[in-house]
Amino acid sequence: MRVLLVEDEPAAAHVLAKGLREQTYAVDVAGDGDAAIFQVGTTDYDAVILDVMLPARDGFAVCRTIRESGSAVPILMLTARDAVEARIEGLDAGADDYLVKPFDFGELLARLRALVRRGRQPLLPERMMVGPLSIDTRSRHVRVRDVEVPLTAKEYALLEYLVRRAGDVVSRADISEHVWDDHHDPLSNVVDVYVQRLRRKLDRIGSDSLIRTRRGEGYQLVVGAPAP
Repeated sequence: MRVLLVEDEPAAAHVLAKGLREQTYAVDVAGDGDAAIFQVGTTDYDAVILDVMLPARDGFAVCRTIRESGSAVPILMLTARDAVEARIEGLDAGADDYLVKPFDFGELLARLRALVRRGRQPLLPERMMVGPLSIDTRSRHVRVRDVEVPLTAKEYALLEYLVRRAGDVVSRADISEHVWDDHHDPLSNVVDVYVQRLRRKLDRIGSDSLIRTRRGEGYQLVVGAPAP
């Protein structure tokens, strides 16, 4: 899933983005409100983490502008202001949730998961199954025919996206948009490389290949694969 982090403090942005990427999120960072509004208007994000204290245009104004543009992207606001009035202002501006600094990173992850579940994405169950493939979305454990398959964070993110779209032919551009951030070169073959790595790990268990290549179109996670 792809997230926009709006934070003007470089050190804080670096720490949060690093933590989120370690949890399989693709993260873009905007350092001010204008950049955030532009990026939301040009990229299909699964969620926005929006700091209130921004230069020039604060988070409340950014949130209102995003909502006035018609975007329904889930927004989690972060602020050091603990007053009830500030929380009310954020929610009235269009935020979906509000987290007061300092916060526990685990709580931020839990709130982000809840927002994505309630947002534009279909409800993400704790366990997803496609044929012999089983994914625990909370622990991020993957099993094929009841054998655990160790995956890197990026391999897991790619697999989860394919499982969400199981049966659909998913283009390389779609995968890039949701699994990689804006540092990814769309002209590179990194998507194909990761698909091949993932396919080798899944197929090693002895299953029929779960990921098909559709020449000129993209990739498809096979729904009709036989269960164990």
